[in-house]
Amino acid sequence: MAAGGEPLRHLYAIRAGAVRLERAGQPLQVLEEGEVFGYTSLISRQAFLDVVVEDRLLAYRLPGAQFERLLGDARFAAHFAAGLAKRLQASLDRPRAPRFEPDVGVEVGQLVQRAAVWAGPEATVGDVARTMRDERVSSVLLRCDPPGIVTDRDLRSRVLGEDLGPELAASRVCSRPLRTVAAGAPLYEAWRTLLDAGVNHLPVVRDGEIVGVLTSTDLLRHSAHGPVAVLRRLERLASRGDVAGYGREVTEMASALLAAGLDTPVIAGFVAQLDAALLRRLLHLAEADLGPPPAPYAWLVFGSEGRREQALITEQLSALVYGDAGAGEAAWFRALAQRVEADLEVAGFPPPPAERAGRPRSGTLSEWTGRVERCLDERPEDSSMLLDLRPAAGTLDVDPMEAALAGLARDPRAVRALARQALALAPPAAPLLRLRGPSRVDLEREGILPLASLARWAAVEAGSRTRGTLERLDEAARAGVLSPATHAAAAESFRFLLRLRLSVRLEAAAAGEPGSDQVTLSDLSAIDRTRLKDALRAIRRWQEQAASRYRM
Repeated sequence: MAAGGEPLRHLYAIRAGAVRLERAGQPLQVLEEGEVFGYTSLISRQAFLDVVVEDRLLAYRLPGAQFERLLGDARFAAHFAAGLAKRLQASLDRPRAPRFEPDVGVEVGQLVQRAAVWAGPEATVGDVARTMRDERVSSVLLRCDPPGIVTDRDLRSRVLGEDLGPELAASRVCSRPLRTVAAGAPLYEAWRTLLDAGVNHLPVVRDGEIVGVLTSTDLLRHSAHGPVAVLRRLERLASRGDVAGYGREVTEMASALLAAGLDTPVIAGFVAQLDAALLRRLLHLAEADLGPPPAPYAWLVFGSEGRREQALITEQLSALVYGDAGAGEAAWFRALAQRVEADLEVAGFPPPPAERAGRPRSGTLSEWTGRVERCLDERPEDSSMLLDLRPAAGTLDVDPMEAALAGLARDPRAVRALARQALALAPPAAPLLRLRGPSRVDLEREGILPLASLARWAAVEAGSRTRGTLERLDEAARAGVLSPATHAAAAESFRFLLRLRLSVRLEAAAAGEPGSDQVTLSDLSAIDRTRLKDALRAIRRWQEQAASRYRM
């Protein structure tokens, strides 16, 4: 078939051989065993591309009339959606493993077992304790303005632990404003709210009224492999040695959530929250041995951890920044950093890459702020790493660094530097993506990283300081930096690549093999192979647009 000529009248499913799709003599994609072609002609009734047979071709033909009849089935039609984003989205809807977990999309309201228990605004802690005993609950809501909640943990830590008596007003020790979750929200939203707030009780709201209170135990009962179970174990860590096995638990959790149909970015968000909880516990144990910190500090994370996109445990890129008042106590902070990094290795985090081993890992807030301000003059290649940084633990206010990062993002030199970095890593060219070879793709370096880099550049150009790749794409689209089509294709490509990478790593873990981001095309199903090529082609197309725009 030639572009502009007679469109194909059949859908072709390749049994053996290969065909090459070209536009104006430039190869766009090579299709091989298990892949299909001809549907674009059948849907549009036009010939947009040249179809060239590379090898001796054996293909099954499905007449156009039968193809149109099958399009009446939504599941069939989704695979042949006209837009790349919709095709990728349809492939994400297919479960890759049996669903052995309860539905993570079940509505929170279905888990509420009884009505919420309330006390009046004048209630004392003694009144609340007696109500908890009589009603056999672990929390009581207070009808004050705004409403508050008193839990059994509050009675232990804020009343008994402070040698206060039962006559104390409960409003003095309650938590407010309340962190709530809508009754119609899915289960995983309750997990996320609970982890974000660091609480164990979550009031459930329906039509503006609190209808009950969910506890972390309720959520545990519904899913033994969810993030709440891992969080509970972290809270009980009594010593450094207890962290061993954390990586395995995260792997088991990610496997269960993926099998249950949860979106990979959501899984990665849970992993980021749990990693932060682990850090807080390790820092607490370290302070217990090293003594109180000489100054407030913050533990910074970079890369995929900073963007909250690390769905499994990989090397941790991190640094320790502390208040200027601790400048004379650098040895204490170095000891803290070294200890925590050693504990993270025990927990399952690989050591940092060799190229970063000698880089500064700790310093004062002024030193790190200056590093950001001098970045474009001294080390422009660090701009991408710095723009991804996120404080994961600690109490230090890093607003001066955030202000410096905002200034970095506004510098036109930063936009060009980020554009250059976004073009430095490129997906393999279409003719190289072949079953013979065997052809391998590094999902991280040739897919996820180029796309994350493009999103970072686009967000900075849009004036956004968001950190997550999907959020950056959204901000760039809202600012008009990305067209709706590019935004949709990039977002679904990113989701697909994250899911495929997680699946590949989980399969390796199940087989007892070391994790790798490389995938052999022949090991993929025909659908995943086609969608991988689609995603990589979308990234190359965006890179070509960026290169043309900046004349690179």
